[in-house]
Amino acid sequence: MQNEKVKKFISSKSTRSVVIIVSVLLIGLAVYLNYRWFYDPTGNIGYGEGNMDDENNGEAAGGDADGEENNYFTSAALLRQQSRDEAIDVLKLVTENEDATEEAKAKAQEQLSKIAVDMQNETNIETLVKAKGFEECVAIISENSVSVIVKAESLQANEAAQIFTIVYETTGIAPQNVSIINK
Repeated sequence: MQNEKVKKFISSKSTRSVVIIVSVLLIGLAVYLNYRWFYDPTGNIGYGEGNMDDENNGEAAGGDADGEENNYFTSAALLRQQSRDEAIDVLKLVTENEDATEEAKAKAQEQLSKIAVDMQNETNIETLVKAKGFEECVAIISENSVSVIVKAESLQANEAAQIFTIVYETTGIAPQNVSIINK
């Protein structure tokens, strides 16, 4: 009798709705955290433009600044990948859930495809920017914007133009939606 109540509850439409709502909320949280970690315009948390940008970073603790900068790029890429992995896991749960509606499964599959395209585009941007002479580069695509973080003391207008061109040709995202951060 107890098993029947549990089965009935699990197979009900309200349970499906709850699963879908929780999945969407988790995806939203992953996107929000990705945004805050990688492109935080207020510079309060994560790896936004105002963070880890101190000229004495690493030197005060006895480390070398180049090692800290390389760690910055490695950490940024790792955090980007971790947040993507979390979003992918949630989306896979939705696509594999027998109780999820076909519409929810289709949307989850569409988002998985978009993440895969974004990951490939980020890799292409990073490779092409490095080919232009930058030692380190991390690209982060979020919705209709791109942040490109490059290792450079300063950027010349022609270097910024090259990066804008690479991003546009790779993603189709207009330069006004591209943020270039030199680190």
